Amino acid sequence: MDQHVVRPVRAEEWEQVKRLRLDALRDPAAPVAFLETLDAAQARPDGFWKDRAAGAAEGRGARQFVAEGPDGVWDGSVTVLVEESGTTDFFGEPVERTQGHLVGVFVREERRGGGLAEALFAAALEWAWSLEGPAPERVRLFVHGENARAAAFYRRFGFVASGRVVALEDGGEEREYVFVRPVA
Repeated sequence: MDQHVVRPVRAEEWEQVKRLRLDALRDPAAPVAFLETLDAAQARPDGFWKDRAAGAAEGRGARQFVAEGPDGVWDGSVTVLVEESGTTDFFGEPVERTQGHLVGVFVREERRGGGLAEALFAAALEWAWSLEGPAPERVRLFVHGENARAAAFYRRFGFVASGRVVALEDGGEEREYVFVRPVA
């Protein structure tokens, strides 16, 4: 992992949050990695990015972690959204248990395979497990059916396919993987 530091974003870092997201959406894997297009993200006003950074920097609802290199460049990111029991998820389905939901997983192509993704996931899970009242029972994520590389990484990290599949409008599908909270 070189000399990277994995840490939560700060609210005032909205421009870096925006820049990294746009870089992620330019990645060749973006069509099967993200449910957002580059054009849609570029069209968002600065207020959106300010709110996004602020919401991912504090509170219980979300936390974004970045892998910051010694040169200050952000080389990767993951965000944990907290889905509370009794709410509705991104796909419009009821959330039956309080859980974390990993989204926005990205590591720059030239940094892949060096441990950044593992470090980002470890930080994200550590934060999710630290939450109280109620504590998340599990952390989940969705992976596009054609994103075999990501699915292999998630399995190596300890995520297990739940069997839930969500059909996408473009004919593709997203498959759910879960990581159950370890018993203390």
